[in-house]
Amino acid sequence: MGQGTEVKTREDPKVEIQEKGEVFFFYRPKVDKEKAHGPDDVQRMYVVLRPESVPDRAVEEKQAPDSGKEGKKRKTRHGGDEKGQADGGNEGGHGKEEVNVEEKPLLRLIVMGKKSLPDPAKHGRPFWGYVDLVTTDIEDIKDALKGAEYDTATRGKRRQSAARAMGEGVYRILKHEGRGGRPHTHLVYKLELPSRGGEEGAVGEPQEAMNVEPEASFLVQIKNPEQRGGGRGGGGGGGFGGLQGKRKAAFPEHLQGRFGSNRYAPADPPDLLNYEGCELLLISASDDVEEELGLELQTETEEETERGAGGDGGEGGRAGAGCSDLVKMFGEVADVKPLLSGSWD
Repeated sequence: MGQGTEVKTREDPKVEIQEKGEVFFFYRPKVDKEKAHGPDDVQRMYVVLRPESVPDRAVEEKQAPDSGKEGKKRKTRHGGDEKGQADGGNEGGHGKEEVNVEEKPLLRLIVMGKKSLPDPAKHGRPFWGYVDLVTTDIEDIKDALKGAEYDTATRGKRRQSAARAMGEGVYRILKHEGRGGRPHTHLVYKLELPSRGGEEGAVGEPQEAMNVEPEASFLVQIKNPEQRGGGRGGGGGGGFGGLQGKRKAAFPEHLQGRFGSNRYAPADPPDLLNYEGCELLLISASDDVEEELGLELQTETEEETERGAGGDGGEGGRAGAGCSDLVKMFGEVADVKPLLSGSWD
């Protein structure tokens, strides 16, 4: 469905767009559950970000392709011993390479600690998450989302169900100068699927349960991997258990330098998110992006509707499976019923 567009609705809003792209939301039922009928049946929530362009530059810096889970998957595909590389697969991303996002896909798989987003209408405690996988190979994301069976020493064979898709839209990472004049960064998004039905602003049951609103704005902060603290009971909040040891990202010197002696830093540049083991906090800012930031996001289907496209039978611009990038990329491994219907399995 593409990255959509944005329109500034106030004069000189102090907002700088650092990254544009598509956002996809998924959840996975708990082990040995074939379906999820409510949030108590959910094991994990995933957010996938796919940058599609960056103003004034098409190149993003990411971890070296032989690091983290990405490196493990590459070695396994080329005949390596997966068992022998298990430890390497649990390490965070390190090194660096440049990726032209106009020539190849770049995808980040983020795990949310509390299995939901913060409620964008409430200014509460931060919600912790971490970048679990960064890759230029869509097959890696498919592998992470699909179902699997595995053996355990005490419970025998267990079944992990495939992930369910529950949201698709456009996102922006913004640098914003607030009232105090101190820059910070926002992650803002607007959903294209599931389509909004009768009541304006209504969302489906899984989306409501996991706070995936039609649009939202969150402050995003990156944790300094070289600073200790922030574990349970340490003020991190929102499921902030923290990653341990080698699982943390190992940023190159010029990115690590963005933290100074601080425990957290803005996602500036967004390249910080291109390292597995990058820990982040999402903090509720607003459920009305235009009111808060003077910026209105438009999805591609909204643009088509304004242009009067597809005016046959009143379906002009309405999003559906046929134009969904999520369905095209991941529909073969992830159940898309919650995405298209806004209902549980």
